[in-house]
Amino acid sequence: MNNAEIWIAVAIIALTTALLRFLPFVIFGRGRKTPRMISKLSRSLPLAIMGMLVVYCLRGVSFTSPAGFLPALIACAVVAVLHLWRRNTLVSIVAGTVCYMLLVQLVF
Repeated sequence: MNNAEIWIAVAIIALTTALLRFLPFVIFGRGRKTPRMISKLSRSLPLAIMGMLVVYCLRGVSFTSPAGFLPALIACAVVAVLHLWRRNTLVSIVAGTVCYMLLVQLVF
């Protein structure tokens, strides 16, 4: 690709990103009621996405030995307990990741 093609690609990507960011404000502008379906999706999609991420992250866990599944199990428990206690997604995920890495590198 030459320079012109790269800049055209960047411009198209930037325009598409801006359009996707501003489109909801145009469609559901002030004074308009948010459709029921959109409200329902806004409540159910985050939980569905988190469930898919858990399945994706744990898909390669081996249950043939404790070293294969205990670090992941302990880290998942840390994430769940911290999230229920603090209600802070970032803290939960970072602590779970650190816990998992420490267990894998130092214990198992």
